Amino acid sequence: MRKLPIALTMLAVTAGLAISPVTASAKAQAVAACAFNLGSVTAGGHQVVQRITATSPPTAGARAVTPNLYADGAARISGSFINEAVPTGTSRRGRVVLGNAIYQHWIELGTNGAVTSSKLVRIGGGWSTFTDYEHSTFNDSPTHPRTYEYALRSDGILFRWAVGDIGDWTPYGSAPGFAAVKSMTLISKTASYDMFLANTRGGALYTIRIPISAAMKPVVTKVRTGTWQGFEALVAGQCGNYGTVVVGIDKDTKSAYMYTFGHANGLSTSITGHGKVPGTFADPVYFRWAPPVKSDWLFGE
Repeated sequence: MRKLPIALTMLAVTAGLAISPVTASAKAQAVAACAFNLGSVTAGGHQVVQRITATSPPTAGARAVTPNLYADGAARISGSFINEAVPTGTSRRGRVVLGNAIYQHWIELGTNGAVTSSKLVRIGGGWSTFTDYEHSTFNDSPTHPRTYEYALRSDGILFRWAVGDIGDWTPYGSAPGFAAVKSMTLISKTASYDMFLANTRGGALYTIRIPISAAMKPVVTKVRTGTWQGFEALVAGQCGNYGTVVVGIDKDTKSAYMYTFGHANGLSTSITGHGKVPGTFADPVYFRWAPPVKSDWLFGE
């Protein structure tokens, strides 16, 4: 029997269908899978981890705050950060835009959660006009990893770089036409393409599928025609082996809403709304906390 997407399974449950003991167990497993660690940087330069789970309504864990990593107001954009347990505590690494420059950031925390090491290395300048940024590392073998950096400039041009070492960023195509995009988040990475979910200022929701070929020719597909304009930030994570869990953050009302998506399929994409996430979401920068690369799988399509 073909398995249904998790989002469809949850939709059936919320529609009031009779639930057998087996179905209830499957539902519990699905809900457990549809959770991820939301990251943010506060106006005061603190870095935050918060576990958000796609129950209905959603549940939110306590905010774990690592204080004073950046100067007040310096952080503009953050890519996803890897958060990995090590024998001495926790190791974190990712890239963050501070003012006009992008930096690689390594952070080590002791077993008590206190910072033991914080190292920022400047990669390059010219980032004051960029509005969104993310990287995609795909590694399905020990010998053929790839890392691409994506950044959206305020004039609507989407840039891509292929990355080797920290300072080895090679331009790898660009594409115009994205001036209407308000926020975008990575939902798939495969051997042949990356895919983003993006909302526009007019309220539409799209997928942007970007083949890994040197000729950067994104395939843009409409998912919804309206109502998504309120979110200044979208942050996505893995939802089982079938889809994506997404948090949309409305910075005007300082609120967040949670959704689960089945596999992206244009206007036929299944989307289940789980409601408002408890708490206040007033931080200027949001991002995804990711597991180590070989454990980080995104199955949006």
